[in-house]
Amino acid sequence: MPRTLIARVIVPLALCAASPALAFQNPLDRGPIADFLTVFRQQGVPRQVVAWKSGHAPGTVVISTSQRRLYYVLGPNQAIQYGVGVGRQGFSWTGTKSVTMKREWPDWRPPSQMLQRRPDLPRYMAGGMDNPLGARALYLGSSLYRIHGSNEPDTIGAAVSSGCIRMTNRDVIDLYDRVKVGAKVVVMR
Repeated sequence: MPRTLIARVIVPLALCAASPALAFQNPLDRGPIADFLTVFRQQGVPRQVVAWKSGHAPGTVVISTSQRRLYYVLGPNQAIQYGVGVGRQGFSWTGTKSVTMKREWPDWRPPSQMLQRRPDLPRYMAGGMDNPLGARALYLGSSLYRIHGSNEPDTIGAAVSSGCIRMTNRDVIDLYDRVKVGAKVVVMR
């Protein structure tokens, strides 16, 4: 084997093997490229078309907080099912709202109630990958609640939020493209 090949390839590989494992072995698992790619990674709760008999009109969004699922009604017998994160104990809610506004890569201003609980939070965050609202947000009536993306995909399927409905960025982008302003949103247990 040529000496330069040993010096350039074999020795660094041997040093890596002897070194403790790094948290990010793959360069695509860190930095701006990783931030971009997380929007498109496969989620833990797959989106799927399911049989659906709800009596709700096509275009309605139905959220089951107990199942931790969101359903976008396609027609009388079908809906798209998405996994969601919901409000933790004491922060869950039920009711009917409508989508009053939609935003791509929304800015975030924590509500005063949240700032009272968490004074360490920033007062404002520009939209982007580090923003807790993720890639898209659907605002629900005059409430403080939203259906939004998340930069914490591992929270999907859990009760962790302050009442908002969290989705993976990939799923919220899909839902955002389907839902119209004025759409009915039903939240039930």
